[in-house]
Amino acid sequence: MILVRRQPTSILWHRNIMISRVFFAMVLLSLSLGAACTNQNPDQIRQKTAEETAAIKRDTKAVAQGVKEGLSNKKTVDLNKASKDDLASLPGITSQQADRIIAERPYASSHQLVTRSILSEDEYSQIQDRVVVSR
Repeated sequence: MILVRRQPTSILWHRNIMISRVFFAMVLLSLSLGAACTNQNPDQIRQKTAEETAAIKRDTKAVAQGVKEGLSNKKTVDLNKASKDDLASLPGITSQQADRIIAERPYASSHQLVTRSILSEDEYSQIQDRVVVSR
């Protein structure tokens, strides 16, 4: 059986797509709300559009800042010393998997999570940059 390993997607590409989707959804919502209020004169519509655009800009900046903080908060976790909570905080790691990681200690390399059948290759690829092994 041949396992094909998927290439991880670029985090920055994903972030940009998510920000674009949020921005697009907010613009559509604003336009829908503006079109629904047909009893307003053009000046009121322009004012409302300006207010909604400012709100979208503010919200988009908040989303971008949150993504940036989330990406920069990547601390490494030592498989031989980490607590259950530290292990469970890794992307895709469940509480049960954290228990199993602790039960299988000590590790000589982080890839032993796969060779000992604790994680699949795909699960390991999500955390491999965030785990280390002390000797």
